[in-house]
Amino acid sequence: MYMDALVLDPEKRTAVCEQLPAPLPGPFEIGVRVEAVSLNPVDSLYVRNPLAKSRRIVGSDFAGTITSLGTDIPATSNLQIGDHVAGFLQGACSVNERPGAFAEYLVVPWDLVWKLPDCVSLEQAVGVSLCALTAAQAVWYRLGLNAPFVYHESSVLTEHPEWINDRQHDPAASINVLIYGASTSVGLLAAQMVRISTKAGGQKLRLYGAASKAKWEMLQSDPYCYEQLVDYHDENWPEKVLELVGSKGIQYAVDCISEGSSVEKVSSLLAKNGNITILRSRAGNAWYANSLTKEPIYGAVWEGLGEDVQYQGITVHRSPAARQFAVQFYRWLSGSVGSVLKPVPIRLMPGGLDTIVEDGFALLGYGSMEDRADSRSEEWMRPISAEKLVYKPWSSA
Repeated sequence: MYMDALVLDPEKRTAVCEQLPAPLPGPFEIGVRVEAVSLNPVDSLYVRNPLAKSRRIVGSDFAGTITSLGTDIPATSNLQIGDHVAGFLQGACSVNERPGAFAEYLVVPWDLVWKLPDCVSLEQAVGVSLCALTAAQAVWYRLGLNAPFVYHESSVLTEHPEWINDRQHDPAASINVLIYGASTSVGLLAAQMVRISTKAGGQKLRLYGAASKAKWEMLQSDPYCYEQLVDYHDENWPEKVLELVGSKGIQYAVDCISEGSSVEKVSSLLAKNGNITILRSRAGNAWYANSLTKEPIYGAVWEGLGEDVQYQGITVHRSPAARQFAVQFYRWLSGSVGSVLKPVPIRLMPGGLDTIVEDGFALLGYGSMEDRADSRSEEWMRPISAEKLVYKPWSSA
């Protein structure tokens, strides 16, 4: 059986629609018919600036219906043919040869998907997986705030003993948290996760955000409920944060942009024992810093897939602890999205796989916030902010 797929053309630095043989699941995999895909900035970035040297299916986030089950999937998986699931694949976002999600069919490890609750549609679910795991890794896995599910934190600290002292905070103390890029998809989810953590632990929280003024009303509303916001277009925004937080400083910071001078500016606001986690490594030259009081905690979301990842001149080594965290997090998502965790707003885009490059990737840009289309007149090509671009390539089939 053949299927439609969006395939990287590394020589021309684009992606094109092709017909490929549909994959078959291995013993511990499930087969999924993809019914919706969602775009992430890394999808467009590594099509325009290919890491891969060979053709492969691009794209990360997917949602769809289980069509087949591997022979060795445990009965306790609670997965059946016909179930709606969501997850993400690595795609063209590495040197390693692994296919992506923008295809009619795919295979994925059975424990790296989450089952959609009845109250969540495929369109809502498809924008969750990659960004939610990124946010969860930042808030719970790396910064160490209390997670609403059990995972092997001892295994995490065995892999990262340098984090042990950073987790010695008074659980009853009030905390200041800053999210830079609060209206990004990761930022919207991270704010909710911070509130989930502090609510469960009974901590007093003051949540600060840096975002465009146009999004402040949304960010001050439920479920984000920011106490204070600053406009990151204002060159003096760090000084304004310091005026708000006083001498205590910021205990936890998530830089969802990690671009240009943002890491240095956010780091300058940290308390003596504060920590910042970022979403881009130094190796990619996305950000710079002349002086840092503390080295940021960096990690790639791909760690959750449980394999070595090579990109941007570095190797992110296989992490059993990160994979186990991802598995437990996805189990939690299955019962929490739509009730405890609100999905990111979506923009349903017209067309199918053949319009993703021309429309969706143009909207996302190819590397920086400024590198985005702003000259198109179609309604669906309006500037994107605080939402995910979603395609349903086979919705009319």
